[in-house]
Amino acid sequence: MPRFAIIDSTLREGEQFANAFFSTEQKIRIATLLDAFGVEYIELTSPAASPRSQDDCATIARLGLRAKTLTHTRCHPKDVEMALATGVDGVDVVIGTSSELRRFSHGKSIDEIIAIARDVIPVALAGNVEVRFSTEDSLRSDLSDILRVYEAVSELGVHRVGIADTIGIGSPTRIAEIVSAVRAVVGPKIDIEFHGHNDTGCAVANAWAAVHAGATHVDTTVLGIGERNGITPLAAFVARMYVDDAEGVKRKYRLPLLRDLDHTVAKIVGVDVPFNACVTGFCAFTHKAGIHAKAVLNNPSTYEVLAPDDFGLSRYINVASRLTGWNAIQHRAAQLGLTFTDAQARHIAEEIKTAADAGHMTLDHVDAILHAEFRRVSEPQEALPAGLSEPKPAPALNGHAAPERILA
Repeated sequence: MPRFAIIDSTLREGEQFANAFFSTEQKIRIATLLDAFGVEYIELTSPAASPRSQDDCATIARLGLRAKTLTHTRCHPKDVEMALATGVDGVDVVIGTSSELRRFSHGKSIDEIIAIARDVIPVALAGNVEVRFSTEDSLRSDLSDILRVYEAVSELGVHRVGIADTIGIGSPTRIAEIVSAVRAVVGPKIDIEFHGHNDTGCAVANAWAAVHAGATHVDTTVLGIGERNGITPLAAFVARMYVDDAEGVKRKYRLPLLRDLDHTVAKIVGVDVPFNACVTGFCAFTHKAGIHAKAVLNNPSTYEVLAPDDFGLSRYINVASRLTGWNAIQHRAAQLGLTFTDAQARHIAEEIKTAADAGHMTLDHVDAILHAEFRRVSEPQEALPAGLSEPKPAPALNGHAAPERILA
């Protein structure tokens, strides 16, 4: 697995999310959780944004976290001086280099950008902190332009340069090409950071491609929150790197805390954790189809690339559906301490399928059927009067919106 570090920007990029209005106490809680998880850096909103932002930046910087604290600033000496005054461990300087931003934002040419950088970077370096210089909207910038900028700032002594896919237009192939080109210009001693937005759904793939092309740092946020559709989600990026080297990722990070992070931030910003969120979505380790369930019960790796135990989570087999197979029925019966022959389990599976076709089922309904069938096959039965048959249990529907899940 390539060397990489995570710069979590929930408290900077994440503040740009439409529903994010973090209080100081909430920022402390998020920063503390991120630190416990093991991210290497926590990036904070620029102190120049507002007086509260300045105070919060200083507060987080004084917490004594193991993670280094960084703050994002415009390419302006006064912004950098304000950042240094808060006591952060690093300053992330940024300026737009695409023709769109140069024309409609700051109005500077590439030569002027380089001249400004030569004024600002020494101010940051004088503070004895880590200094990153990033081009905003790198993907729509002319590659020759940003390479000129990176070459100039690397000669000034920055510790890290940043590539920002500000509008999420990049593809993994293009990201890898740009990272490789930047590495050739700045050499092996300067780190490369990737910041990728998710407007076209490629943020995780782009971050992975950046790392494999030579990037050393990746920006993430919890749940991927940020401007518009946000950036690379922390849990999803960790999951992608876990596939490359599970043991290496487990050594770096406390994976079970991903669920706490996602649910904490989701509650703070007033959203649900998406059902399909990598690792933490409620469907992440749920199996429903009969063929899948049988294979997973025999060997989880047949349909799981992530081991739920490593993330402090559990595997679930959904038995309350028309897709239920008899192997899953046997598994649920064993959890309840019930024993059936395979033939009996097949019969019960057909009964559940029929009931599911008639309407929504729940785990309680399945368990009621299992218990009733167990009593029927285990206890002596009295003969019924002619013409009568034993009633079947009625569906115990309870209107749950989400499917019930069974711990495997």
